[in-house]
Amino acid sequence: MTRPPATGGMRHVALYAENFEACEHFYTELLAMQVEWRPDADNVYLCSGNDNLALHRAREPLAEKGQHLDHIGFILRAIEDVDSWYEFLKSHEVVMRTEPRTHRDGARSFYCSDPDGTTVQMIYHPPIADKC
Repeated sequence: MTRPPATGGMRHVALYAENFEACEHFYTELLAMQVEWRPDADNVYLCSGNDNLALHRAREPLAEKGQHLDHIGFILRAIEDVDSWYEFLKSHEVVMRTEPRTHRDGARSFYCSDPDGTTVQMIYHPPIADKC
């Protein structure tokens, strides 16, 4: 199978936050990121123009989980690239965590695992994709 078009780079990181409000304050008030989307009280998506940081309220102590990282994300330039990348990676026996789906904000993505088990999201996210 032929490799789909190149990604726009790793421009998305998602973190679990035990101190959710303090983390949001740090990234918005101190680092000047803007709130792009707040789907609920436990999740906020921040942007500084060409990237995306998701903060997810930690539901268990992070010391037990072992890390703050939820996943990393690679931006795709076109919505149809999501399905192409899904099929390409699946054909190379990459472990898939989800199937492609379209989100409420118009993004489309799926999750897979790298060989060490890190969750990787392949995502078409319009505000960032247009800048790649």
